[in-house]
Amino acid sequence: MKELSSKITNIEPAKIRKMYDMAQGLDNVISFVIGEPEFDTPQNIINAAKKAMDHGHTHYTPNSGILPLREAVSAHFKNFDKVSYNPLDEIMITVGGMQGLYLSLLVLTNPGDEVIVSDPCYTNYYGMIEMNHAVPVTVPVYEEEGFNFTEKGLREALTPKSKAILLNTPSNPTGAVADRETIEMIARIAIEHDLYVIFDEVYKHLIYDDEAFFNIARIPGMKERTIIVDSVSKSYAMTGWRVGFCLGPEPVISHMQKIQEFMLSCVNTPAQYAAIEALTGPQDALTYMNEQYKERRRIMVDRINSIDKLSCLMPKGAFYVFMNIKETGLTSEEFAIELLKDQHVVLSPGDCFGAMGEGYVRLSYATSVENINEGFDRIEKFVKKVSERRVTNHR
Repeated sequence: MKELSSKITNIEPAKIRKMYDMAQGLDNVISFVIGEPEFDTPQNIINAAKKAMDHGHTHYTPNSGILPLREAVSAHFKNFDKVSYNPLDEIMITVGGMQGLYLSLLVLTNPGDEVIVSDPCYTNYYGMIEMNHAVPVTVPVYEEEGFNFTEKGLREALTPKSKAILLNTPSNPTGAVADRETIEMIARIAIEHDLYVIFDEVYKHLIYDDEAFFNIARIPGMKERTIIVDSVSKSYAMTGWRVGFCLGPEPVISHMQKIQEFMLSCVNTPAQYAAIEALTGPQDALTYMNEQYKERRRIMVDRINSIDKLSCLMPKGAFYVFMNIKETGLTSEEFAIELLKDQHVVLSPGDCFGAMGEGYVRLSYATSVENINEGFDRIEKFVKKVSERRVTNHR
């Protein structure tokens, strides 16, 4: 048999899924590994999909998505993000934020182009960039600096092959939120070096305390070089519905629409009607879920910082904690695998997200308070065992 595609076989599988798969078959597992809201999709959204099917909305749609959804997206962004996009030619409905990211990279990059990402960053960025024959260029971000880009770090990453900066705020895995000053700095560099910005804002509704969300496309000179990626997955507990959207300049969006025909024709039709209800219907469920996440964040951070040899920053957004485990003496992978085997608690090793993630693990607090408390009772036992083992080995 002839060899398979090297562009695919050379890509490493996601370590998060490795941990998820390792947990299958174990009993009484507490999971902090997947970024999955524990809440079910709100009933009004489910009802909207049922109504759409009852009314015969079960056929193909335009490649770019149904116009009522694009109009709802346009209105939402004008109200929340303070940016205006024409629903006719500047908005594209995608299969979740994931396809939006992939289409953005597919349209923007040529083989060998460099895409700047933070390290650590969402693990799937690496695979997506490489599948498009582009090159991920990492910029280390540090706990001491709130896990945000710095001007020095970004400028050191620039080369003549730089094509785009991929900015995720709030961030997966760190929970960092880029403030306006940071975003203005990124915009200044993008304009100065004629770079695109892929602005991944899928967690924008999950920002806590007094931190403000600011869309980079609001800055003069940035709308024409920004592709926004968003979805209803995280905010509305609709991960399985797979509805996202891209907003950007017409030349970019028109190419996405063209490619959509060859990839999958269109997004699931009833799901698009459900997304309209999510964006335009009552927002009580979103408010309730955010309040729950904020409380669970507090509980998890308090539990972490009360355990010897563990620590973390208070995340400003999303629903992840990036826990510092350096004092345990274990690598992030050792910590994750040994914890799973010993206590049946599954989480994500920090090195899943880049070299700078070593010494950390990611936990999702989009789970119940009971799971958080039970999970950390087990984590505390595990860390004590590790500490006692190290003391014994050094005698």
